[in-house]
Amino acid sequence: MKTIKKIGIITGGGDCSGLNAVINGITKTAINTYGLDVIGYRRGYFGLYHNDFQVLDLKAVSGIMHEGGTILKASNKDNLFNYPVKQDKGETVYKDMSDVAVANMKKEGVDALIVVGGDGTLTSARDFHRKNIPVIGVPKTIDNDLPATDVTFGYNTSLETITDALDKIHTTAYSHDRVMVVEVMGRNTGWLALEGGIAGSADVILIPEIPYDINKIVDKIKERDRMGKSFAIIVVSEGAKPVGGEAHVREIIEDSADTVRLGGIGDIITRQLSTLIDNHEVRYSNLAYIQRGGIASQFDRMIGLRFGVEAVHLLMNGGTGQMVRCRGREIEHVPLIDVVGDGLTGETSHGGKKYVDPKGQMVRSAKSIGISFGD
Repeated sequence: MKTIKKIGIITGGGDCSGLNAVINGITKTAINTYGLDVIGYRRGYFGLYHNDFQVLDLKAVSGIMHEGGTILKASNKDNLFNYPVKQDKGETVYKDMSDVAVANMKKEGVDALIVVGGDGTLTSARDFHRKNIPVIGVPKTIDNDLPATDVTFGYNTSLETITDALDKIHTTAYSHDRVMVVEVMGRNTGWLALEGGIAGSADVILIPEIPYDINKIVDKIKERDRMGKSFAIIVVSEGAKPVGGEAHVREIIEDSADTVRLGGIGDIITRQLSTLIDNHEVRYSNLAYIQRGGIASQFDRMIGLRFGVEAVHLLMNGGTGQMVRCRGREIEHVPLIDVVGDGLTGETSHGGKKYVDPKGQMVRSAKSIGISFGD
């Protein structure tokens, strides 16, 4: 492995709180411990392709730990191994443009990359590793659905946002005897809905892993009425689906690595409930992108910082093609192909997405205190 003197940072995919803590940890460790030069590519792989970057020194990363989002900005539409290129006649074709990125790195003297992102971003990191670029991955997603790591940064801050929103929605639900349907993110996994819903005292939690029956939700509302509880809070994961049905697709983004965007199931459930119950108004709120932003929680600052620090140590001790991960209270590492697959068989040693176990302890705990999952 060649001597590393200069590293580049990429933050790809959706933004979240804790990204700046990672950038802080990488930059300060690289400079203070190893005397490296550091640059950050703007807007993820887009910046790597266009050689658009900013120099990161100690001043540049001072005071950013608490800030949401990423000072480098991000993009989830730039797969350099399948990049849209316009032809002379105006048509667009997809080509492998990764050699342009490698040439840009050589031009600027960048010896290695630390790539921060979710499954799409880390898949490209794996492919750059195969082109003999030293690469370390850092897991990022508010959905907490990446395998191989107990938790990802951004998740905790999102849970705090969801819990705070549910606390506020409770007061208007109680005051008007309403049924409030609150939709949260999570893609095809229900972690945000589950943990946020439990902490926010939801009465019904609907997650992708447990298909729901709308009549069971009605039964829960009627049960609360009999108890003198004339309101209800229903938390719906965007990937929730009825028994025998599919998740509701909001839109298709053709030029994105994650083409299918879910959402709107909360509105559908609201309209269904409005016809099935006649003694309550039913209202719908979608927390949407508010879940991504905000001041990073203490937990996300710490785990983000530690991920960044350990990514640099791993790189400078000969590691490449690895992803740092959290196991218990320790930061370890695992091969990228174990997380995103080898790109050939489509299989990973960790079985792909990290799903909620419908029979697991957390679901059992929720059911024990009376929360319905519509099953």
